[in-house]
Amino acid sequence: MPAFRLTSAVADAFPDTLIALVTATGLRGRESWPHTAAALEELEQQLADGNWRPADETDPRIDAWHAAYRSFGTNPRRIRPSVDALGRRLAKKGTLPRITPAVDAYNAVSVRHGLPAGAFDLDHVTGDVVIRHADGTESFTPLGEPDTVEHPKPGEIIYADTTDVLTRHWNHRDAHRTRVTEDSTHVTFVLETLHATRDGQLLTTAAEELQTLLTPHAERTAVHYLSPADPQVTV
Repeated sequence: MPAFRLTSAVADAFPDTLIALVTATGLRGRESWPHTAAALEELEQQLADGNWRPADETDPRIDAWHAAYRSFGTNPRRIRPSVDALGRRLAKKGTLPRITPAVDAYNAVSVRHGLPAGAFDLDHVTGDVVIRHADGTESFTPLGEPDTVEHPKPGEIIYADTTDVLTRHWNHRDAHRTRVTEDSTHVTFVLETLHATRDGQLLTTAAEELQTLLTPHAERTAVHYLSPADPQVTV
């Protein structure tokens, strides 16, 4: 089983980081996920009724990620954190995309709680996953662009395994190789905050909500937490 590890350099730069790793084994992505469908529809209805709006860059949860992106040389208004981009899309279109049930589940939880989320098909991960600063030699193939190869800038924070980069700009975009499809059966979902002191309970609630959506469609699920105090977890 792979380990997820937070390097000391990233921990030192962002000492209040807390990351939830929600792992599902025996996932069944081709059956109906009615609770996930309902969660998406509820968010869209609340938006339509004017009772709720997704967090935007004026919200401290999103603003913290903008500040982090700027700290490693990324313009967050051109290359946005995933939760920011997804929330903007929802606010503009009134709907969230339907991709696969598992992806839809973490998208719903991400937008509801204003926390970045992603996922990795562990059957396509090689070795351990490390959250670290890029050195500029790495390669990245973006989700949905299997013939494209990018190279993160030195200092950019990435998730990487022993093959190449799994996310760019910390949580802007996932890689094509480890994307979650309807046939993915062993998946780790990631939820993140840079301010555990303020938003730790929110992250815990979001992780539990995601686990609840996954549990009816998996043989087993588990939640682990990664932080500067506990920088390595085997999933």
